[in-house]
Amino acid sequence: MARIVGGIGCSHAPSIAHSFDRGLQKDPMWKPLYDGFEPAKEWLEKLKPDLIVAVYNDHMNRFFFDAYPTFALGVADRHPQADEGWGKRDFPDLPGNAEFSWHLAQSLVEDEFDPTICQEMTVDHGILSILPLLTDNRWPAPLVPLAANVIQHPLPTPKRFFHLGQAIRLAVETYPQDLRVLVVATGGMSHQLHGDRFGFMNPAWDNEFLDKLESDPQALVALRHHDYMERGGAESVEMIMWLAMRSALGEKVRRVHRHYYAPMLTGYGLVVFEGVDG
Repeated sequence: MARIVGGIGCSHAPSIAHSFDRGLQKDPMWKPLYDGFEPAKEWLEKLKPDLIVAVYNDHMNRFFFDAYPTFALGVADRHPQADEGWGKRDFPDLPGNAEFSWHLAQSLVEDEFDPTICQEMTVDHGILSILPLLTDNRWPAPLVPLAANVIQHPLPTPKRFFHLGQAIRLAVETYPQDLRVLVVATGGMSHQLHGDRFGFMNPAWDNEFLDKLESDPQALVALRHHDYMERGGAESVEMIMWLAMRSALGEKVRRVHRHYYAPMLTGYGLVVFEGVDG
């Protein structure tokens, strides 16, 4: 039987990808961010997962507003990177696991989720801005991308993401092969990139979110989209995707690592959990 062996929640941002590609890991502005990923990278190297399920959002690189699915699941043995307008990055395509992905698709539908099934799924900085920081470009395991709509209203509720994580856990535990599965969820923390509140950040809320994600996730489930946007800026509603990772690990977790850095237009957060309730 497959089992979930850990979870990672982290911010994604195109600025992270640009800093990585420009070799700015030691730059004073960026070094605190990269230093904060080192313990997570060391933990991941020891964990050696067999599979990664990643919940993230696409930024109009695979989907567009004329047809933006609420949830979309990639079911392929290879996931090419998207060209986001400045050419593809110098990375190999991401390996997938079509067999597990089809099992996950069937299990989600039986659990009353209805994902759009994509036999071709390109991935953008929602995954690829942070994965190199965790792996040094050596993809540690095949990846199953699960894209969610946190851009075009109506959005799935925080409760829906919490239930999605539980559905992912059920799918993993009913898969007959012995796989060690890591669940990753990415999404920007406090930031707003338009309107009168352009540049708004709220590190105090970001850290409160990280506190509650660990110890009281139901308090985050109870919030409305408006609450997230009011406290963290319009785009920070992406944080609700982290709830899928948290619930996939079970009722209680052990925090392995946590880091937060807010030097620019967004808060960069990172948390690593292991489940403690079986």
